Amino acid sequence: MGTTMSQSTAPESGEVKANEKAAATAGSAKNASVPHNAMKARVSVKHPNLTMLGLYLGAFLGMLSETAMNIALPDLMKSFNIGSGTAQWMVVGYMLVIGIVLPFTSLMLKWIPSRPLLLFALAMFFIGSLISGFAPGNSFAILLLGRMIQGVSTGLVLPMMFSVILEVFPLNKIGAAMGMAGLVVMFAPAIGPTLAGALIGAFSWRAIFFFFAVIALLALVAASIWMVNAYTLTKPTIDPFSCIASILGFGGFVLGVSLISDFGFSLPVLGIMVVGIAAIVCYSYRQLHMGNPIIDLRAMGIRQFTVGALIVMMNFGITLATMYLMPQELQNGLGVKVALTGLVMLPGGVVNALVSMFAGRLFDIVGPNWLVRGGLVLSMIGVILLMLANPSTSIAYIICAHVILMVGVPMTMSPAQSSALASLPQHLSTDGSTILNTMQQVLGAVITAVTTILLQAGQASSHADGKEMAFVTGSRWGFTFALVLAIVAFLVSFGLSKRTTAEDVPHRS
Repeated sequence: MGTTMSQSTAPESGEVKANEKAAATAGSAKNASVPHNAMKARVSVKHPNLTMLGLYLGAFLGMLSETAMNIALPDLMKSFNIGSGTAQWMVVGYMLVIGIVLPFTSLMLKWIPSRPLLLFALAMFFIGSLISGFAPGNSFAILLLGRMIQGVSTGLVLPMMFSVILEVFPLNKIGAAMGMAGLVVMFAPAIGPTLAGALIGAFSWRAIFFFFAVIALLALVAASIWMVNAYTLTKPTIDPFSCIASILGFGGFVLGVSLISDFGFSLPVLGIMVVGIAAIVCYSYRQLHMGNPIIDLRAMGIRQFTVGALIVMMNFGITLATMYLMPQELQNGLGVKVALTGLVMLPGGVVNALVSMFAGRLFDIVGPNWLVRGGLVLSMIGVILLMLANPSTSIAYIICAHVILMVGVPMTMSPAQSSALASLPQHLSTDGSTILNTMQQVLGAVITAVTTILLQAGQASSHADGKEMAFVTGSRWGFTFALVLAIVAFLVSFGLSKRTTAEDVPHRS
């Protein structure tokens, strides 16, 4: 079973000592230029990548399930005899639970050892997958229950993955580790549509959930063997008002924004959003004036973290907007068959995953600045090429534009995220990861809603002949939004500094 270690008292392993001795005597210019404390992890483990394996598999599941479920919705509508509005709760309900759980992850890691917390999270995905997979054909509620239980797992695993990386890898290898995490996160949506289509074609939609269960079981085994307790438990006082405000704020806002595409800016939707925003404001104010906050928002006071976080958010928005538009445009605008759509997007997805890994390694060598700016320029080029597509555009052109975009996005994402998290002192690392992932989830709902509104508005404004051209016009409106995000992120990137090590931020008294 796994080895439990405290980040403040864990002894150095023989392997770590041997590595340090070798580094000291090798005489390489590179090692000589690396500070001694940058070559030591906060928590000494023998094989950091094995320690992370359960988290990697859990994060892979969380991201895979998002894209796979989009492909499965039409089959679910037929099987359960439900409309598209009801079926969308498989997406909205999942996002809602993640939005509620995510802000509490940092607090949980201060109360619960990280190893059992991860095992609980992975068990939730396993159980949720079985519940949905065995759901009777006349009970959509049971199917949705299993899906929402999966959201509990994803809400815990994603921030844990990025924060534990900061503990088990030395500072001079964090970029490569973040690159591996990026590879996991980006590869899942890359193969999601193709894998889901193949499973549904060969079996049924139930096969998707049983596949999830198998991967979750493997993750449970890996976590039980190699995961460690990476944090010293501080058990801060829990503030009930903050907990309620967090649930109402993040849950309400994500729910409200997610419902816009189906119900528009109706009074109930606006009411939910107003309550959510007001609760988030109250929650944020309280966290900044508490001795033991649920999330320590002082991390936002560190410039490198804030700038990096903003770039990550906008880059994530580019990804969501384009990945939401492309499958629909391929099918409704260019007439590509459903089965072929996943294959058209597969080359770009694979490139995305590979660049994520190499971008992290390059970050360790050259820092974030030029990688981030170069990646954003490539993203702009890719988005512009997609904007120029029309119903007669060739598949080769779309694949080329997508590949360029999928080089730019991870070339920006991994260095920006690594730079932001590496700038945090140890006592803010879990808070920083939770902030990033919470903002991504909230932003995800906003980006999807805005892109949908622009797509519909563009279609309505098109007076061209044919539904295909009208859909292409709507897609262009959505791609324009992605281009604006890329331009703003490029301007913000000039606020990045070359220094990525943690600043000395004192603990709260």
